Amino acid sequence: MEDTSWLGSNASAGEWASAGGSQGQPVNQDYGRPNSVSTNSNSGNGSNSQQDPSLYGRAASNMSGSSGYSASDYQQVSSSTVGGSVDRRLPRSSSSVYTGSVYGYQTAPAQVRRDNAGIIVANRAGDEETEDGRIRNREAATKIRDAWIYKQIRARQDEFTQYKQGRIFVGTWNVNAKGKDESLDSWLCADWEQNGAPDIVVVGFQEMVDLNAVNVAVENKSQQRSQFWVDRIRSTLNSKKNTMNDPMRAYTQLAAKYLVGLLVCVFVKAPHKPRVKHVHTDSVGVGVMGVMGNKGGASIRLQFYDSTLCFVCTHLAAHRENVTGRNADFANVFNKTSFEIGDEAVKEVIKLGSLSQWATGTASVGISDHDLVFWFGDLNYRVDESIPTERVLELSTSNQLDELIEHDQLNIERAQGRVFQDFEEGPLTFQPTYKYQPGTDLYEQRPDKKLRAPAWCDRILWLAQEPGHVAQLNYTRSELNISDHKPVMSTFLVTIKDVILSRREEVYEEVMKLLDEFENQSLPMVTLDRINLDFGDVRYDQSVTLPIMITNTGKVVAQFRLVPKLDEVSLCKPWMSVSPTYGMLIPGEQTEIEFTITIDNATAHSLNTSREVLEDILILRLENGRDYYISVTGKYARSCFGMSVDELVLYTDPIRDVPLDPILRAEKYDLNAKAAMCVPKELWRIIDAIYERGLDERDLLSTPGVPEEVYQIRECLDTGAAFNSFSVHSMAEVLISFLSNLSTPIVPASLFPTLDIDAQNIQSFARKFLEDMPPIQYNVFIYIISFFREVLLHRQRNKLSPAKIARICCNCLVSSSQGGVEESASTLHQRRGNMQQIMLHFLETNSI
Repeated sequence: MEDTSWLGSNASAGEWASAGGSQGQPVNQDYGRPNSVSTNSNSGNGSNSQQDPSLYGRAASNMSGSSGYSASDYQQVSSSTVGGSVDRRLPRSSSSVYTGSVYGYQTAPAQVRRDNAGIIVANRAGDEETEDGRIRNREAATKIRDAWIYKQIRARQDEFTQYKQGRIFVGTWNVNAKGKDESLDSWLCADWEQNGAPDIVVVGFQEMVDLNAVNVAVENKSQQRSQFWVDRIRSTLNSKKNTMNDPMRAYTQLAAKYLVGLLVCVFVKAPHKPRVKHVHTDSVGVGVMGVMGNKGGASIRLQFYDSTLCFVCTHLAAHRENVTGRNADFANVFNKTSFEIGDEAVKEVIKLGSLSQWATGTASVGISDHDLVFWFGDLNYRVDESIPTERVLELSTSNQLDELIEHDQLNIERAQGRVFQDFEEGPLTFQPTYKYQPGTDLYEQRPDKKLRAPAWCDRILWLAQEPGHVAQLNYTRSELNISDHKPVMSTFLVTIKDVILSRREEVYEEVMKLLDEFENQSLPMVTLDRINLDFGDVRYDQSVTLPIMITNTGKVVAQFRLVPKLDEVSLCKPWMSVSPTYGMLIPGEQTEIEFTITIDNATAHSLNTSREVLEDILILRLENGRDYYISVTGKYARSCFGMSVDELVLYTDPIRDVPLDPILRAEKYDLNAKAAMCVPKELWRIIDAIYERGLDERDLLSTPGVPEEVYQIRECLDTGAAFNSFSVHSMAEVLISFLSNLSTPIVPASLFPTLDIDAQNIQSFARKFLEDMPPIQYNVFIYIISFFREVLLHRQRNKLSPAKIARICCNCLVSSSQGGVEESASTLHQRRGNMQQIMLHFLETNSI
């Protein structure tokens, strides 16, 4: 008979209580699967709860068979070390590499952030200055001190934390505003026989109502439909077949959150309900005008025992070509989702290891401030347009998935680090889930319907502070067919923490005793191995880091932090970053502070126009001590990247030899003279090199270049040095990068067509477009179009098409941020589409 435990239970309460002293088993490297999970020592009413027999591991005899997991994988294990502090900043991009992207589509990664991340928030009005000039901020000192304490406690968490394993089911379905009385067992309960009933069930829906204007504006049906689906899930989970009339097998709803057509709801198994607290919800609309709820995310966070969990259900931007829109929607939902959990909950989160919350002093947490995050929904990523729709249909129908997986947009964007940084997803072993003919298992191919390429729109990903604490048991789809999407589901084996409060208090007292020994002595004193940082030559698209070693040479604890200069808010200039910005050192301890200069496009433009120089002074404050002034200098090695074509045509010398200082530049050149060249020499050199090195090269403009070669080519353009035998793909990447990173685009926003373009008016629009272009931009545009026409003469070998080149031209000649401030995203998208038609017209006709 099925039991009501996490993984079943034949263990006794005594066995669970004694497990904390044993040594854990190694992680299974094949699956990244931990073999221990824990539970919280705080019950729902805040008391130190007794261990529940329903939380023990399944007996070995129940763990063999089709699941592929051995009994040892489910053993009760001891406290395990997860030492050190947790970095709560946004994870960096994945290390995997994808080589099939088209440069015309490449954009900057969707930026996800948490405000004030890594910065101590303290009121400067609290600064106290003594007669001898020492300054102390008690609020900052208290926060730094407490952050250090909890860092030490977290480093010793293996001494007071037990771990156990539980199962979480996550399901997502775009129901296309359909759904009546069909059974949901094949979706929600499909793997119960194999993996057992999950401890937490999380279900997300998209399009539970029609996304028409009335429903988006009023949400007049959303509450009714959300309640309908919540009731359906509850009745399915708590059916007689599933519970056998045993209340300990039943599920309780924790929360539900809807946003127009989105719904996310969380159910927990009855024995665990007392160990759930701090349940909060939020929703973010990113649809029409960037705020409406036709697209967006609905989220639920909670504390399960002593682990914090976050579930995010999203519906991202549609259309096969709108990859950047989906990336932006992800970033918006990630950045804007915030749970106001209150001061007491934050303090408890801090004790569990989230140091960033104490430092910032806020009563809210974001998505990344959780031990486990599950992100699911209709993410709308499609198969790349390089594969024709008919081919995608053929491969999907025949279940030949390798080529489709390779060209899946989400896989591409994640590999390039542009979205879902450090999230994980299981392998796609099931057929694409969209688009089906409702009521059938056939992909939509009816003559009266628009033909769409099948795609894995519906996905489930996860992010874990400790990657080994999540193992995916399955990732598949259901065959329910009422919608044009198939439901997707996944069951996870997760590690959950359970803190032994009494033991944690003992550790706390030991840490405080150690700290008190040093705080009861005299004032702090530190030494810096240098206070002048000369970065030398810094190049475009390059980051240079120099460290300063700070050592506590006194006999007391030293607390330090960087502070803004008087009447300023930022610690340093935008091109500089510092890590860490604060810290605490016990006597004899030392640490490095890293100072990094990064030259991005905006910084390069400011340097080229003499609005910025690579000079700054940073203030390092020793709490209850003195200030240290750190001087930062650097020299920008001027680059043609990030400049405008209007300035580039003025100089025949290599741009590296052109002084940045306007006075020196005026002495060397007549700035009022006419342009020395029709087009920038750098553009001519790179196009000429591509012309000579192989217009016949297959997948020209589609295959990435070699990073080291790309850097060397940029240096050759900036210094005037001759090209080596570089790959033509590296040359092509530099060309697209050069055009995309001009400080002002070749095609200004004022030239965007305002009316729809068709066969009757495109000729007149094209003529008007050329007549209105400024002279230098006109020359460059004609030159580039002429080159791409030459490229198209070799299309049989390089496999390029006019449509693909028109799309690349539009992406690199027209800035994605152009358009009026009040112009809607849909209008701007339409005008950019018209611009692309004009590009295609120039490529296919002799209009120039």
